[in-house]
Amino acid sequence: MSNKNVFFNPFSKSNPVLVQILGICSVLAVTAKLEPAIVMGLSVIAVLAFSNVIISLIRNTIPTNIRIIVQLVVVAGLVVIVSQLLEAYAYDVSKQLSVFIGLIITNCILMGRLEAFAMANRPWPSFLDGVGNGIGYSIILVITGFFRELLGSGTLLGYQVIPQCLYDAGYVNNGLMILPPMALIVVACIIWAQRSYNKDLQENQ
Repeated sequence: MSNKNVFFNPFSKSNPVLVQILGICSVLAVTAKLEPAIVMGLSVIAVLAFSNVIISLIRNTIPTNIRIIVQLVVVAGLVVIVSQLLEAYAYDVSKQLSVFIGLIITNCILMGRLEAFAMANRPWPSFLDGVGNGIGYSIILVITGFFRELLGSGTLLGYQVIPQCLYDAGYVNNGLMILPPMALIVVACIIWAQRSYNKDLQENQ
């Protein structure tokens, strides 16, 4: 597979959330608002890209029977760094994300890419794979967070978007949108749209 396909395929055709159905828990948890969704996505991109590179660099020296432990240690170290940076420079968002930054350690996407790609490929393709899959994951977070915050709170990034005149005319925010089950419904709609566009992803073809 070319480096171009390694980078771009996770955006759609092999998206980790839409196609592989991975990382759903964090989609449910952090997308009620757009800002934490963006920060979570950037955090996953950084951890996934650099953990892929590190594992790729040392893959030939890792004993097979402890490779999962080594992968977890690498990811955990990077997650601690990301968590400390967020607490230092984006404290409010880090409090909103709470334990979910720490749970990046057990994110299925990370462990899947480390095991399936970084352990078998050189650092540069592994870096592209990590960034591509991180962006693919982040796209779904951002789209879901956009619609949930807009329709559930009438805001985007904390700023009022829906004009007050609509509220005066009787418009009411959809409170269901800020509940976790609505994240599944939004993701399901995205999956439907994606598979309608990419016919080769339909199960019967």
